[in-house]
Amino acid sequence: MTLSDVLRSAVFSLRGNWLRSILTALGVIIGIAAVIVMVSVGQGTQAALDEMISKLGSNRLEVFGGSMRGPARGGAGSQASLTDGDAEAIRNEVQGVQYVATSVSGGGQVVFAEKNWSTRWEGVNADYFPVNDWQLVLGAEFSPRDYSSANKVVILGETVRRELFGDADPVGATVRFGRTPMRVVGVLAPKGQGSWGQDSDDIMIVPLETGRRRLSAAAAAAAAPAGAAGAGGAITPRRADVIQRISVGVASASDLPHVEEDLNALLRQRHRIAPGAEDDFAVRNIAEIVNTRNQTTLLMSWLLGAVASISLIVGGIGIMNIMLVSVTERIREIGLRMAVGAGPREIQHQFLAEAMLISLGGGLIGIGLGVAGALLVSKFGSLPVQLDAQVVAMATGFSVATGLFFGYYPARKAARLDPIEALRHQG
Repeated sequence: MTLSDVLRSAVFSLRGNWLRSILTALGVIIGIAAVIVMVSVGQGTQAALDEMISKLGSNRLEVFGGSMRGPARGGAGSQASLTDGDAEAIRNEVQGVQYVATSVSGGGQVVFAEKNWSTRWEGVNADYFPVNDWQLVLGAEFSPRDYSSANKVVILGETVRRELFGDADPVGATVRFGRTPMRVVGVLAPKGQGSWGQDSDDIMIVPLETGRRRLSAAAAAAAAPAGAAGAGGAITPRRADVIQRISVGVASASDLPHVEEDLNALLRQRHRIAPGAEDDFAVRNIAEIVNTRNQTTLLMSWLLGAVASISLIVGGIGIMNIMLVSVTERIREIGLRMAVGAGPREIQHQFLAEAMLISLGGGLIGIGLGVAGALLVSKFGSLPVQLDAQVVAMATGFSVATGLFFGYYPARKAARLDPIEALRHQG
């Protein structure tokens, strides 16, 4: 028998029991659809995390002040131990450093006309923008004079701009933070949700000296003693050169380990920390967070695929059971075929073809349902979805392999029947 004859015979046999064939394929349909939907959700989640992580910046080290010592210890960053001198030493003495961004921060109420909004602010130097991948959609960055003279200028995040100005262009307008008037010189490009779930656009940026002299000092003078947390949420520095955070941008991820090691050694030396003593600063390696998240999401994708594959295995077992029933019901037919010249090979090929047609047909229907389900989840659900042609092709291959694997035993059983005993069988 030729391949076309085998396929024609298989189609004729399946068409004679079309309802049973559809019900047999149902397990494969559900399995393939589940695989596509779950893997697409897993890949979509991975892509969403990658996007958030790319905004965070992977080739970066974050340096904070240490924990406040004493009877009532503070959290990380509560000790004002970092200075401008530390930042300059890192820039000049640590090999592989590309950017050194220094910042102080706080929070409070910003007002424009009759509108106001509670937000956080950051006082920064010029390296802050490339390290954090901030782009401007309106206006311009601060000038060198703005940084050196503590000018009362501000760049708004998209959320602050929308809440205070609606759809209007804020560049050139004056907003008020406490009693300090600030001229808007630019608007940041929106970033959306940050890596920790916060609104990255709910921010206002000022020059570093402006944050120190005007915003931190004003908040401290209003409601807090020197050295305590100010009303604006900033840590009030004991010295004029204290900073809260240093963001170190590295040109290559491969340089991160030695940059981190050299940076730690340099700061311990500058802060005169004795061997074995606790650091008065903390270094966070963003790359470690990136790798951990990537491994976690990869494991979740494999888990989702494995759970969905169980449905496919159950569907394959269903095919095998129905094909075994079919062999039992068609023993006399098999005997007649053997009597007119069909050999065990042809019998085996026919039953294998039937199993593969059921599986492939169910797989194609499952692919259609899976793609439709993934699109519906993407449109109406809150989960990110990313369809991949490779996943669809893999699902097709799985459906064929399922029919071949689970159809082999029934086909082999049919091929090994004794022709004489088969003809004597009373079906």
